[in-house]
Amino acid sequence: MAYIIVVNPAILKFAGFPVGASTVATILVASAGSLLMGLYANRPIAVAPYMGENAFIAFGLASLGVTWQQRLGAVFISGALFLVITFAGLRGWLANAISPSLKYSFAVGIGLFLAFIGLNETGIVTRAEAVPVKIGNLRSAESLLAIGGFVLIMALIQRRVRGAILIGIIVTATAGILLGIGHAPQGIVAMPYSIAPIALHLDIAGVMRLSFLPILLTLFLMSFLDTLGTLSRRDE
Repeated sequence: MAYIIVVNPAILKFAGFPVGASTVATILVASAGSLLMGLYANRPIAVAPYMGENAFIAFGLASLGVTWQQRLGAVFISGALFLVITFAGLRGWLANAISPSLKYSFAVGIGLFLAFIGLNETGIVTRAEAVPVKIGNLRSAESLLAIGGFVLIMALIQRRVRGAILIGIIVTATAGILLGIGHAPQGIVAMPYSIAPIALHLDIAGVMRLSFLPILLTLFLMSFLDTLGTLSRRDE
Protein backbone atom coordinates (compact mmCIF):
# COMPACT_ATOMS: atom_id res chain seq x y z
CA MET A 1 0.00 0.00 0.00
CA ALA A 2 2.98 2.33 0.48
CA TYR A 3 3.10 3.06 -3.27
CA ILE A 4 0.17 5.47 -2.85
CA ILE A 5 2.39 7.91 -0.93
CA VAL A 6 4.32 8.55 -4.15
CA VAL A 7 1.70 7.88 -6.82
CA ASN A 8 -1.17 9.89 -5.34
CA PRO A 9 0.71 13.24 -5.24
CA ALA A 10 2.17 12.54 -8.68
CA ILE A 11 -1.33 12.22 -10.14
CA LEU A 12 -2.86 15.09 -8.15
CA LYS A 13 -0.10 17.32 -9.44
CA PHE A 14 -1.92 17.37 -12.80
CA ALA A 15 -4.94 18.85 -11.01
CA GLY A 16 -2.89 21.73 -9.62
CA PHE A 17 -2.16 20.31 -6.17
CA PRO A 18 1.33 21.07 -4.78
CA VAL A 19 3.27 17.81 -4.54
CA GLY A 20 4.79 18.42 -1.11
CA ALA A 21 1.53 19.33 0.59
CA SER A 22 -0.43 16.51 -1.06
CA THR A 23 2.28 14.01 -0.05
CA VAL A 24 1.99 14.96 3.61
CA ALA A 25 -1.81 14.95 3.36
CA THR A 26 -1.74 11.45 1.86
CA ILE A 27 0.43 10.19 4.73
CA LEU A 28 -1.78 11.82 7.37
CA VAL A 29 -4.96 10.40 5.86
CA ALA A 30 -3.46 6.90 5.60
CA SER A 31 -2.21 7.05 9.20
CA ALA A 32 -5.48 8.37 10.62
CA GLY A 33 -7.62 5.95 8.62
CA SER A 34 -5.53 2.91 9.56
CA LEU A 35 -5.56 3.89 13.25
CA LEU A 36 -9.34 4.31 13.21
CA MET A 37 -9.75 0.98 11.44
CA GLY A 38 -7.63 -0.78 14.04
CA LEU A 39 -8.60 1.01 17.25
CA TYR A 40 -12.26 1.83 16.55
CA ALA A 41 -13.48 -0.74 14.02
CA ASN A 42 -11.14 -3.45 15.38
CA ARG A 43 -10.37 -4.70 11.87
CA PRO A 44 -6.86 -5.62 10.67
CA ILE A 45 -7.21 -3.56 7.50
CA ALA A 46 -5.03 -0.64 6.47
CA VAL A 47 -6.73 2.14 4.52
CA ALA A 48 -5.38 4.97 2.40
CA PRO A 49 -6.42 7.17 -0.54
CA TYR A 50 -7.17 4.90 -3.45
CA MET A 51 -6.38 4.90 -7.13
CA GLY A 52 -9.22 5.76 -9.43
CA GLU A 53 -10.73 8.76 -7.68
CA ASN A 54 -7.47 10.71 -7.87
CA ALA A 55 -7.21 10.02 -11.60
CA PHE A 56 -10.84 11.09 -12.09
CA ILE A 57 -10.12 14.29 -10.15
CA ALA A 58 -6.90 15.03 -12.03
CA PHE A 59 -7.94 14.11 -15.57
CA GLY A 60 -11.68 13.50 -15.76
CA LEU A 61 -12.73 16.80 -14.22
CA ALA A 62 -10.03 18.81 -15.98
CA SER A 63 -12.05 18.99 -19.19
CA LEU A 64 -15.04 20.41 -17.28
CA GLY A 65 -13.13 23.44 -16.00
CA VAL A 66 -13.65 22.51 -12.35
CA THR A 67 -11.18 24.19 -10.00
CA TRP A 68 -9.15 22.07 -7.61
CA GLN A 69 -10.94 23.72 -4.69
CA GLN A 70 -14.27 22.58 -6.12
CA ARG A 71 -12.84 19.11 -6.69
CA LEU A 72 -11.93 18.92 -3.00
CA GLY A 73 -15.43 20.11 -2.13
CA ALA A 74 -16.97 17.44 -4.33
CA VAL A 75 -14.87 14.75 -2.67
CA PHE A 76 -15.96 16.00 0.76
CA ILE A 77 -19.66 15.97 -0.16
CA SER A 78 -19.48 12.49 -1.68
CA GLY A 79 -17.60 11.23 1.39
CA ALA A 80 -20.21 12.76 3.69
CA LEU A 81 -22.94 11.02 1.66
CA PHE A 82 -21.06 7.73 2.01
CA LEU A 83 -20.92 8.30 5.79
CA VAL A 84 -24.65 9.02 5.96
CA ILE A 85 -25.70 5.80 4.22
CA THR A 86 -23.29 3.89 6.45
CA PHE A 87 -24.84 5.17 9.68
CA ALA A 88 -28.31 4.74 8.18
CA GLY A 89 -27.61 1.05 7.58
CA LEU A 90 -28.08 1.34 3.82
CA ARG A 91 -24.49 0.52 2.88
CA GLY A 92 -24.79 -3.09 4.06
CA TRP A 93 -28.07 -3.50 2.20
CA LEU A 94 -26.56 -2.13 -1.01
CA ALA A 95 -23.46 -4.31 -0.61
CA ASN A 96 -25.54 -7.46 -0.14
CA ALA A 97 -27.55 -6.61 -3.25
CA ILE A 98 -24.41 -6.98 -5.42
CA SER A 99 -23.34 -10.48 -6.43
CA PRO A 100 -19.95 -11.80 -5.20
CA SER A 101 -18.74 -12.23 -8.79
CA LEU A 102 -19.38 -8.55 -9.49
CA LYS A 103 -17.52 -7.58 -6.31
CA TYR A 104 -14.51 -9.59 -7.43
CA SER A 105 -14.69 -7.90 -10.83
CA PHE A 106 -14.28 -4.52 -9.11
CA ALA A 107 -11.05 -5.76 -7.52
CA VAL A 108 -9.83 -7.00 -10.91
CA GLY A 109 -10.68 -3.64 -12.48
CA ILE A 110 -8.66 -1.79 -9.83
CA GLY A 111 -5.72 -4.11 -10.43
CA LEU A 112 -5.88 -3.64 -14.20
CA PHE A 113 -6.01 0.12 -13.77
CA LEU A 114 -2.91 0.08 -11.55
CA ALA A 115 -1.15 -2.23 -13.99
CA PHE A 116 -1.93 0.10 -16.89
CA ILE A 117 -0.50 3.08 -15.00
CA GLY A 118 2.68 1.11 -14.33
CA LEU A 119 2.96 0.02 -17.97
CA ASN A 120 2.47 3.59 -19.14
CA GLU A 121 4.94 5.12 -16.68
CA THR A 122 7.67 2.64 -17.61
CA GLY A 123 7.18 3.09 -21.35
CA ILE A 124 6.00 -0.46 -22.02
CA VAL A 125 2.85 1.06 -23.50
CA THR A 126 2.63 4.61 -24.85
CA ARG A 127 0.06 6.95 -26.32
CA ALA A 128 -0.62 7.03 -30.03
CA GLU A 129 -2.64 9.18 -32.40
CA ALA A 130 -4.39 6.49 -34.40
CA VAL A 131 -5.11 4.18 -31.43
CA PRO A 132 -5.54 4.81 -27.68
CA VAL A 133 -2.29 3.01 -26.75
CA LYS A 134 0.47 1.09 -28.45
CA ILE A 135 3.45 -1.05 -27.46
CA GLY A 136 6.41 1.11 -26.49
CA ASN A 137 10.12 0.50 -26.90
CA LEU A 138 10.64 -2.77 -25.06
CA ARG A 139 14.40 -2.45 -25.54
CA SER A 140 14.66 0.78 -23.57
CA ALA A 141 16.40 0.70 -20.21
CA GLU A 142 13.24 1.79 -18.38
CA SER A 143 11.14 -1.00 -19.91
CA LEU A 144 13.76 -3.67 -19.32
CA LEU A 145 14.24 -2.54 -15.73
CA ALA A 146 10.49 -2.65 -15.08
CA ILE A 147 10.16 -6.10 -16.63
CA GLY A 148 13.16 -7.36 -14.67
CA GLY A 149 11.76 -5.97 -11.42
CA PHE A 150 8.39 -7.63 -12.08
CA VAL A 151 10.03 -10.98 -12.81
CA LEU A 152 12.09 -10.67 -9.62
CA ILE A 153 9.01 -9.98 -7.52
CA MET A 154 7.14 -12.92 -9.06
CA ALA A 155 10.10 -15.22 -8.41
CA LEU A 156 10.30 -14.13 -4.79
CA ILE A 157 6.56 -14.58 -4.32
CA GLN A 158 6.75 -18.03 -5.90
CA ARG A 159 9.44 -18.94 -3.37
CA ARG A 160 7.27 -17.45 -0.61
CA VAL A 161 9.91 -14.97 0.49
CA ARG A 162 8.54 -12.57 3.09
CA GLY A 163 8.51 -8.98 1.92
CA ALA A 164 8.87 -10.09 -1.71
CA ILE A 165 7.24 -6.97 -3.14
CA LEU A 166 9.24 -4.55 -0.99
CA ILE A 167 12.46 -6.42 -1.74
CA GLY A 168 11.70 -6.24 -5.46
CA ILE A 169 10.97 -2.51 -5.23
CA ILE A 170 14.23 -1.82 -3.36
CA VAL A 171 16.33 -3.89 -5.75
CA THR A 172 14.72 -2.33 -8.82
CA ALA A 173 15.09 1.19 -7.43
CA THR A 174 18.74 0.58 -6.57
CA ALA A 175 19.41 -0.80 -10.05
CA GLY A 176 17.70 2.24 -11.58
CA ILE A 177 19.91 4.61 -9.60
CA LEU A 178 23.07 2.74 -10.60
CA LEU A 179 22.01 2.78 -14.25
CA GLY A 180 21.26 6.49 -14.15
CA ILE A 181 17.54 6.04 -14.74
CA GLY A 182 16.46 7.22 -11.31
CA HIS A 183 17.84 9.61 -8.74
CA ALA A 184 19.17 8.75 -5.32
CA PRO A 185 17.44 10.45 -2.39
CA GLN A 186 19.06 13.72 -1.37
CA GLY A 187 18.53 12.95 2.30
CA ILE A 188 17.09 10.44 4.75
CA VAL A 189 15.33 12.73 7.22
CA ALA A 190 13.70 16.10 6.53
CA MET A 191 10.99 18.28 7.95
CA PRO A 192 7.59 17.60 6.35
CA TYR A 193 6.03 20.06 3.94
CA SER A 194 3.26 22.31 5.20
CA ILE A 195 -0.28 21.35 4.21
CA ALA A 196 -1.37 24.99 4.48
CA PRO A 197 -1.58 25.43 0.66
CA ILE A 198 -4.42 22.87 0.48
CA ALA A 199 -5.77 22.50 4.03
CA LEU A 200 -9.42 23.60 4.33
CA HIS A 201 -9.34 25.14 0.86
CA LEU A 202 -12.27 23.03 -0.32
CA ASP A 203 -15.11 24.88 -2.04
CA ILE A 204 -18.27 23.24 -0.72
CA ALA A 205 -20.67 26.02 -1.68
CA GLY A 206 -19.37 25.96 -5.25
CA VAL A 207 -20.40 22.33 -5.78
CA MET A 208 -23.83 22.55 -4.14
CA ARG A 209 -25.45 23.07 -7.50
CA LEU A 210 -27.61 20.84 -9.67
CA SER A 211 -24.97 20.85 -12.42
CA PHE A 212 -22.53 19.15 -10.04
CA LEU A 213 -24.91 16.29 -9.21
CA PRO A 214 -23.44 13.88 -11.83
CA ILE A 215 -19.94 14.56 -10.49
CA LEU A 216 -21.02 13.96 -6.89
CA LEU A 217 -22.83 10.73 -7.81
CA THR A 218 -19.82 9.53 -9.79
CA LEU A 219 -17.44 10.14 -6.88
CA PHE A 220 -19.85 8.44 -4.49
CA LEU A 221 -20.21 5.36 -6.70
CA MET A 222 -16.45 5.16 -7.19
CA SER A 223 -15.92 5.18 -3.41
CA PHE A 224 -18.65 2.63 -2.83
CA LEU A 225 -17.68 0.21 -5.59
CA ASP A 226 -13.94 0.46 -4.97
CA THR A 227 -14.54 -0.33 -1.30
CA LEU A 228 -16.46 -3.44 -2.28
CA GLY A 229 -13.78 -4.42 -4.76
CA THR A 230 -11.00 -4.01 -2.23
CA LEU A 231 -12.66 -5.91 0.59
CA SER A 232 -14.40 -8.45 -1.69
CA ARG A 233 -16.67 -9.59 1.09
CA ARG A 234 -20.22 -9.13 2.29
CA ASP A 235 -20.94 -6.57 4.98
CA GLU A 236 -22.24 -7.99 8.19
